[in-house]
Amino acid sequence: MGESKPRRRGEQLERAILEAAWEELNEVGYAGVTIEAVAARAGTSKPVIYRRWANRAELVLAAWGRQSPMRPDFKDTGTLRGDLMALFGAIAHRADRMMGSMIAGVMGETFRHPEMAALLQERLKSPPMVQVIQKIIDRAVARGELAPVTVSPRAGRVPLDLIRNESMLCRTPVPDSTIAELVDEVYLPLLRGLQPNN
Repeated sequence: MGESKPRRRGEQLERAILEAAWEELNEVGYAGVTIEAVAARAGTSKPVIYRRWANRAELVLAAWGRQSPMRPDFKDTGTLRGDLMALFGAIAHRADRMMGSMIAGVMGETFRHPEMAALLQERLKSPPMVQVIQKIIDRAVARGELAPVTVSPRAGRVPLDLIRNESMLCRTPVPDSTIAELVDEVYLPLLRGLQPNN
């Protein structure tokens, strides 16, 4: 008799489910993803998944976030502009990795299901991007490039919104020249405008 596989729990089980969901997304697109298929790929059951995520869209968002997290310890290039260029470039790379059909599918779920819209709105109240931007700003303040600024959730989401708009409209990777325009013509002026008046 063969040895039984040890039962996975907690983080190990969650990681297996999210990896399975991501693999399904890459193979069949958002419209083809089912909880049943994710459960089979992860070697678990549908009830186990539903105890953690209420629906397919919630699971997809979790898998997406795990693949490309934005962390506050973003690299220091030595200048505010350099930090922003690196950040915008990382967001653009992340957007390019994400499938357009998946994004459209998640947004479609938002329109059809009020609970999904509520979930997205809750996540947008304190997105990780705000922490990343605040860290970049604090470094610029320490270097003397900016006066102290506390970034609001809305202002902190602007880099993500700008890149997402470019990516979804053009359906191609965002070029470096566009990233430079967004940093120089939009976000740097916004940050300087947020500084307190002398």
